[in-house]
Amino acid sequence: MRIPRIFSSDPLAGKSEALLDEAASRHLVKVLRLGPGRPLVLFDGEGGEYEAELLEAGKKARVKIGNYSAEDRQSPLAITLAIGISRGDRFDWVIQKATELGVTDIQPLFTERCEVKLTGDRLQKKLGQWQQIAISACEQSARNRVPAILPPLKFPQLLDASKQSNALKLVLHHRTDATLDELEQQSGRPGSALLLVGPEGGLSAEEIELALQQGFHPLRLGPRVLRTETAPVAALSVLQFQWGDI
Repeated sequence: MRIPRIFSSDPLAGKSEALLDEAASRHLVKVLRLGPGRPLVLFDGEGGEYEAELLEAGKKARVKIGNYSAEDRQSPLAITLAIGISRGDRFDWVIQKATELGVTDIQPLFTERCEVKLTGDRLQKKLGQWQQIAISACEQSARNRVPAILPPLKFPQLLDASKQSNALKLVLHHRTDATLDELEQQSGRPGSALLLVGPEGGLSAEEIELALQQGFHPLRLGPRVLRTETAPVAALSVLQFQWGDI
């Protein structure tokens, strides 16, 4: 049986024991049905991981912390995915797969064609849910750093914030012939990238034009139009292959 990997919301450095939060404890005890003596791997999002042993199975599981490994598994290319919020479970799926593909941050966006309305308590609940999806994806994919799910921005706010970024800024646009090789020839090999993707229906022509005016480079993934949940996965895979760790 594969040794379970569990995220600790509390820092682990320098500790010999730790109490896991209720969600992690419930997963170990109720879902995996593990008892005392079972080996674990713990990580706290700061890079690296710890060997551990389950000492006490309860509402808050108690674990013994063992040897530390500095294994990081972080991509050398820091990618922020800025993407229009989509309906249903599509956005949950994007967060899961983007985390597996090594994205550094995820910036949800309210765009012109975004049909999702989130405010107040409902927004905070969604942010917590999205962050937990990222944590679970890190546990599954052996990542030791959890991507931040940032508070949603309106499209003009993203453009304003991007003015301070030194990252290579890319916007998916199926009516361009630009390639990543050409961008590398122009700008050199990037250490970070900001990838802009629309919701269902994509970004409007006006939004794409505004992004181009703010220094975004158009990026085409092929002759076919991809769904909002497919496009970021394809684009992230290409970026990791070109400049990251794949």
